Amino acid sequence: MKKTPGERTLLMSVLLSAPGPLVVGFGLLVGKSSTQLADFIRRTAELAALIVSWLVFRVLHRGEGEAPRQKDTLERYATLGVGLSMCLSGAAMVLVAILSNSGDKGNVIPGLVIAVLGVITNTWFWYRYTRLNRETPNAILAVQSRLYRAKSLVDLCVTAALMSILLFPGSPVADRMDTVGSLVVALYLLINGVNILMDKEKRSGVVPPDGRRQ
Repeated sequence: MKKTPGERTLLMSVLLSAPGPLVVGFGLLVGKSSTQLADFIRRTAELAALIVSWLVFRVLHRGEGEAPRQKDTLERYATLGVGLSMCLSGAAMVLVAILSNSGDKGNVIPGLVIAVLGVITNTWFWYRYTRLNRETPNAILAVQSRLYRAKSLVDLCVTAALMSILLFPGSPVADRMDTVGSLVVALYLLINGVNILMDKEKRSGVVPPDGRRQ
């Protein structure tokens, strides 16, 4: 069966996101930035959520005989995965920022390169998922649009934090930017993750006109 534009975009998201944790993880071997560690945790959790979303979307659009209730359940699982990944990433980043030590941050260039590429790539995916969901409304595509909006803004913040470390190594400004960068990213992810989970609960509690709960 021919892949739909939504499935192709989700698969592309998975393939392009897969190297991120590896490259940022390698950067952690030569760097000591809390923002870089937080970014590694975030990218790993998001990759897991993307894989789940892609698999669910594939199952739904390959199984023509799926019952509406079963489709709704699978879509909620995909949404739950995205919301939980954002919340867990945000919580981990808060701990990293609070417990991190000041001092030499090491080489942050690998993490910075990934963050800059992330701004460009994630902004494109944000636009792509938004357009696909507008053309063919779908719960999985809609939540991916929200995820990539968050990813784009988070990568901007990570880029600013790592750039300050690169330009002002060992300075109080760089250390403060590193900590603040982690906290800003964490709070943004937590807020968006909670909003996604709350939206999911609202949808799961809607009673349609026929009187049956979805």
